[in-house]
Amino acid sequence: MESRGLEVTSSSEIHKQNLIGALWMITSMGAFAIEDAFVKVATKSIPIGEVLAIFGLGGMLVYAALLFLNREPLFIPEILSRSMLIRVGFEVTGRLFYVLALALIPLSLVTVILQATPLVVVAGAVLVLGEKVGMRRWAAIVTGLLGVIVIVQPGTEGFSELSLLAILGMICFAGRDLASRVAPATIGTSLLGLYGFVSVLIAGVLYSIWADDPFVIPKTEVSLSLLGAIIFGVLAYYCLMKAMRTGEVSAVTPFRYIRLLFGTALGLLLFGEALTPAMLIGSALIVISGLFIIWRGKR
Repeated sequence: MESRGLEVTSSSEIHKQNLIGALWMITSMGAFAIEDAFVKVATKSIPIGEVLAIFGLGGMLVYAALLFLNREPLFIPEILSRSMLIRVGFEVTGRLFYVLALALIPLSLVTVILQATPLVVVAGAVLVLGEKVGMRRWAAIVTGLLGVIVIVQPGTEGFSELSLLAILGMICFAGRDLASRVAPATIGTSLLGLYGFVSVLIAGVLYSIWADDPFVIPKTEVSLSLLGAIIFGVLAYYCLMKAMRTGEVSAVTPFRYIRLLFGTALGLLLFGEALTPAMLIGSALIVISGLFIIWRGKR
């Protein structure tokens, strides 16, 4: 009887942790969507490279302050490890393509395409890290990627070359996540956050040099948008790390797809965007495929 009581308590505690983890994940996805909206607003008034640079600098300073207050170092030798350098490279290119996509195409479309990132991560884990995936999960990966094709509609009148920016950003983010999996365990969450925003700053500076855009002093409204992007970007990253360290990964991860609802809702309400049948069908294929992969992985 005593053993059964312990099992009930343990099961109840796991359920509680999963619920808390899910709430962290939902908060994170909502914050990411709001960050995207602020960035999109800012890119309408000042150059894209400047938006990236200010956003990266702001987030970098926040994480540097957190590390300083916690008496943690701002640099350790592992930062220069091969996996971390690869991570920074993917972060720089991914952020650049993603913000370009936010500036040039609808927020809802960018958000939908981004949801394919976990599928590409699983495929990359098989091809690069040697993980094992059965035929059913391979079929789910292919189905999800077909969903991206349905959304983009190549070869039709609805196709826009600019949507490739979102796809490139999504692929780079998947590469970043794969590099994070093999990054040294001694690199903590705050340190990863610091160098993640350093990567954004680098992307902004490089793009500004390439585009030869002059620096524009942001007006009050734009400055508030940039401040909002920094605040919600830092909050989103913090909540995401808390989510992935609370409860079971298989129980918490599916709530990543709630970002689809937040992103499309903001696109409809703030920017007057419209959801097309292709976007609805494609996003359904992506979400169903992702949830199936998580379910099979748990089994």
